[in-house]
Amino acid sequence: MLKGKVKVAVELYNRYHSPEAHAELVKLDSGTLTVRFSGSFCRTCGINDWVEDFKYVLESLGVDAELERVIEPSDLQEEFRLGIFKIKHISIR
Repeated sequence: MLKGKVKVAVELYNRYHSPEAHAELVKLDSGTLTVRFSGSFCRTCGINDWVEDFKYVLESLGVDAELERVIEPSDLQEEFRLGIFKIKHISIR
């Protein structure tokens, strides 16, 4: 159930945020979700806002999640960020 909701969240996020930002599921296990965000948004201010928006997409699908941290690449010229989300609760809808 969670994996299906995450897949839909990625599709919705990409529908409304592309081409500036693109989300891709990296890992889902033990209540932790890792998503890779790439795109030109990395060259703008408010980088973390683009990542945090994914939390609200999840919430719209009944998944209560918290953005625990944003991991930046060691080479800041690379245009991606990793968002680590903690899954707190899943509503059955």
